[in-house]
Amino acid sequence: MTSVSTAGLPEIGYYALAGGAPDPRALVGEAATAERLGIGSAFISERLGIKEAATIAGAIGAVSSDLGIATGVTNFNIRHPQVTVAHANTMQALTRGRYTLGIGRGIATMLAAMGVGAATTAQLEDFAGLVKAMMSGEPILGHDGPAGSWPYLHVRPRPEYALPLLMTAFGPRSLRLAARAFDAVVLHTFFSDETTARAVRTVREECERIGRDPAEVRIWSCYATIDSALPEDVVLQKTVGRLSSYLQGYGDLMVETNRWDPAALARFRNDEIVTSIRGAIDTIATPDQLRHIATIIPAEWLEAAAVGPAEHCAVMVDRQFDLGVDGVIMHGSSPDELAPIIEAYRGMRRPTLHSDLQNNPGARRTAVATRASSEYRPC
Repeated sequence: MTSVSTAGLPEIGYYALAGGAPDPRALVGEAATAERLGIGSAFISERLGIKEAATIAGAIGAVSSDLGIATGVTNFNIRHPQVTVAHANTMQALTRGRYTLGIGRGIATMLAAMGVGAATTAQLEDFAGLVKAMMSGEPILGHDGPAGSWPYLHVRPRPEYALPLLMTAFGPRSLRLAARAFDAVVLHTFFSDETTARAVRTVREECERIGRDPAEVRIWSCYATIDSALPEDVVLQKTVGRLSSYLQGYGDLMVETNRWDPAALARFRNDEIVTSIRGAIDTIATPDQLRHIATIIPAEWLEAAAVGPAEHCAVMVDRQFDLGVDGVIMHGSSPDELAPIIEAYRGMRRPTLHSDLQNNPGARRTAVATRASSEYRPC
């Protein structure tokens, strides 16, 4: 049994049903544990099997009372915008404003197999504007833009709560888009400290360029956080396995963004063990295969995570805030697995850094919200 929290941690998030969880009902216990620990928000990474984001979000909203909730993320073009906004508006009513809608570009190969494409910058920006217009309650006639064409879109009754929008981002174009059109941005897992700090600068500088208060955009570090007290095969799966799956899916982008050595990626791709695994490495690789892969991935790549005893992990999580982020998603571990790390983190937490944050992961800091125009109703 985890201990009951003494104060909320709006700057800390976790991923619901981390990885390819086989039983979605596990989210009920996760949410209860997260609230006892004081974790601020639950993020949902969609897998179109038994981890469909709208269903999972609704379930978490129904069994929790304080948790912020965000799709982290879904794709804008796999649902009609009327359906997406109806889902988001329903979530806001259900949770009394604890929800953030998160979208991303998507993995091109997976979306191509579904007959849709990965989102372009123009499409994401157009969709964000469309959602905001629909959430204003006014009818939209004849929308024709990069995201698509629809003759009539209208949300009724008029939404009671504002809907924060979040996106995930890798490169500078996506980061600048987040600054222009979104309320929050989630950086990718296994970003080096230098990459994280550079991403933060890109968002803040773009805000300044366009005349937006940089504090309006909440930046989340998605930071693999793994207690080494877990069984060795679990640690391997959550570290070596997870990074390997990213390298399988979009290794060139990971290497380019982190400014890593492309030759190391080539060695990874050409390795006989790696090429023998027909599927996501973090899902199907054996412990022996993961031990081998650990020898061919550069140590510095795996160091872009918090792995070790709980106290060490807590220190590493707290250091993320020195890179300029507003929040840290302790990625890859369930709330039960994070409990010792959360306890250690409380002992070193710097509350003045986080005093004006809300649990809704896309909501503005309260000081910023107070300055904002009355048309934005903070959640």
